[in-house]
Amino acid sequence: MFVAGSSPQQTPQIHLFDMLAAGLGWAGFRRHPIPVSQPGGVCCKAAALQQTPQSESIIAAETNQTQIERTMAQPIVECIANYSDARRPEVIEAIVSVLKSVPGVHVLDRHSDSDHNRTVLTFAGAPQAVEEAAFRSIARAAELINLDQHQGEHPRIGATDVVPFVPISGVSMQDCVEIARRVGQRVGSELGIPVYLYEEAATRPERQNLENIRRGQYEALKVEMGIKPERTPDFGPNRVGTAGATVIGARQPLVAFNVYLTTSELGIAKKVAAALRHSSGGLRYVKALGLLVDGRAQVSMNLTNYRGSPIHRVVEMIRREAQRYGVGIHHSELVGLVPQEALVDSAVWYTQLDQFEPEQILEKRLYAALQEAEAGPETRPEAAPAAQSAAAESGAFLDALAAGSAAPGGGSAAAFAGAAAAALVAMVARLTVGKKKYAAVEDQMQAVIIEAENLRAALTAGVEKDAASYTAVMEAFKLPKETAQQQTARSAAIQQATLAAIQPPLETARQAVRVLELAQLVIREGNLNAISDGGSAAALCRAALTGAGLNVRINANSLAERQPAEPLLADLAALEDRFGQLETEISQTLKGRAGLA
Repeated sequence: MFVAGSSPQQTPQIHLFDMLAAGLGWAGFRRHPIPVSQPGGVCCKAAALQQTPQSESIIAAETNQTQIERTMAQPIVECIANYSDARRPEVIEAIVSVLKSVPGVHVLDRHSDSDHNRTVLTFAGAPQAVEEAAFRSIARAAELINLDQHQGEHPRIGATDVVPFVPISGVSMQDCVEIARRVGQRVGSELGIPVYLYEEAATRPERQNLENIRRGQYEALKVEMGIKPERTPDFGPNRVGTAGATVIGARQPLVAFNVYLTTSELGIAKKVAAALRHSSGGLRYVKALGLLVDGRAQVSMNLTNYRGSPIHRVVEMIRREAQRYGVGIHHSELVGLVPQEALVDSAVWYTQLDQFEPEQILEKRLYAALQEAEAGPETRPEAAPAAQSAAAESGAFLDALAAGSAAPGGGSAAAFAGAAAAALVAMVARLTVGKKKYAAVEDQMQAVIIEAENLRAALTAGVEKDAASYTAVMEAFKLPKETAQQQTARSAAIQQATLAAIQPPLETARQAVRVLELAQLVIREGNLNAISDGGSAAALCRAALTGAGLNVRINANSLAERQPAEPLLADLAALEDRFGQLETEISQTLKGRAGLA
């Protein structure tokens, strides 16, 4: 163990997980040893989730180090689809077979609950493959599941009830949003099933929360669809058939987690769930229901942000709330897969390893050493594989920037600077989270991390958008101009393309201002040891805004008809005014908090 004042030692991750499993009542917990250092890993599960031999073999195969390294270098999307059947194994096998029929898709886990009458299938792979597999599975479920004949404890509105897409590696949240919308459109048009978009893919604020869409369940939907405007789906017919409706979206990884109480009284589970869930005043990232399963009261939960509402905090709150009614925790279970980070964090909390660092995990240190040995002496030993990959991508962009071609140019460089600023903001927030000294701002920092990462993804995409918009202008200039008709068409095309080319840098400017607002927050409230990194983020925001502004103005000045650009220039001026106010406040904070002029 690590004792204050002694040298840090490496702790095997299996010991941490065993201690956590004992504390939470996971008597049958099993580990599949995927290295901790894999980003966003979906890698640990409970033995109570009875797997097929096929899915066991897939997971076992995926733990091979060479396969993991090769797989994690490719774009990976995870889908955790929920189907309204668990009492007919042949139905679930048929759906699993459809998923496996798509090349490149791996079924990682299956969990069926007969009381809920619901099955959760977790599968992952290349984005296009997962997208196709999800659609096929929805079609198959619609053929086999009739909601008019369905009964179960868990709320539902569809044969395929919920289909979230989760970015794992090499894809952004926006990529998953686009997948969700494409699948939703196909399900609505080709299968005639109403589709509601939720979470990050939601088209209305009230539809971000699954509970709002599923209120009243299938029975209420049958009555209200076509009558109440709020029931109008995003895709598909405004009526419901026996397959019900499907909710499709994109979200961050969550932990599906159930806690069983030492009572059969459903009312106690409902009271505990009400105290726990965010919608009724509980923990920010917890959705909870009180159910009766196998004759025992159960608190069924989704932890939508396991960093903001970690497992240990949830368990201890349940323990305290249950004590009010004279009951305790009997045991708990995971539904599906869980990121290793979620388990490590809770194990560290329960064992009170206040000075713990992730590098103290034995397997992580061994994995890093193996990678260093395989990479050879020419590779920087301190650079993680993800960092090396990012450096390679950055180097490729800088090479393209220096190549002497017209695109990418200053607008792309501005977006690149903004993305770097967002990355620094996320870094400072992460260095603040989990520190006792900054416990009062932990929720704020968790929110900053999420928004900063979304902005980083958007700005990174903006690099290519800006280059593409300039290329379109150049193509318009190449149009023929021999005749008067051709000249008119060419002039119109140049005007349209140039006006369109203003939008990417203007969006970069908007995003740079928002990143600066987040930078201001982490500079003011975040880890003081990283305040210079926050200041660096602010400086990069200035570069992003200045570069974007120059590109907006040069494009506007080149328009034959300047009037359409006037509102855009006014927007830019307002953004620059706001930026100047923020810069002044940040400068004062840097000086007052850290003596940085």
